[in-house]
Amino acid sequence: MRLAFLFPLAALVWSGCMGYQIGPIKPKTMREVKKIAVPSFKNDTLEPRVEVMLANAVIKQLQQDGTYQVVPEKDADAIFQGNLEQILRRPARSVIGNVLQTREFNLVLRIHYLVTDRKGRVLEQRAIAGQTSFFVTGSNTLAADVNQDERQAIPLAAEDAAVHIVSQLSEGW
Repeated sequence: MRLAFLFPLAALVWSGCMGYQIGPIKPKTMREVKKIAVPSFKNDTLEPRVEVMLANAVIKQLQQDGTYQVVPEKDADAIFQGNLEQILRRPARSVIGNVLQTREFNLVLRIHYLVTDRKGRVLEQRAIAGQTSFFVTGSNTLAADVNQDERQAIPLAAEDAAVHIVSQLSEGW
């Protein structure tokens, strides 16, 4: 009698864990990939020297995530190709008393990436946006250097984009 009660109870308890998996759960298209290469990004903007910075941000996030091993192209199962398509700077907050002067900007990096296997088949292809905001330094409009402030904010937007990219590559969303 006691065994008849314990067997259905044990089956119910163990069935609750049936769908769980220990370790990384990769998207179906990336299931066979264990090693990935990340060369420098292509830059379609006029902003200089962001190609390597973006690649380094993606590599750093891949290493922190641990799902894929970052290796040179000759040893890789897949190759990540990133393209910085656009850098957008939009006003977010104006100065009190002067709506024409902006105090805070939103910065958006629009990136398109493609992951191919060794045979050239496309495994993953998406567009992503990395964003941040920054304040204009300087006490007045003559002392403000918006371009310098934007250059200092680009690494933060690149880091945000890298987090989104690696999340999509390792988890599928």
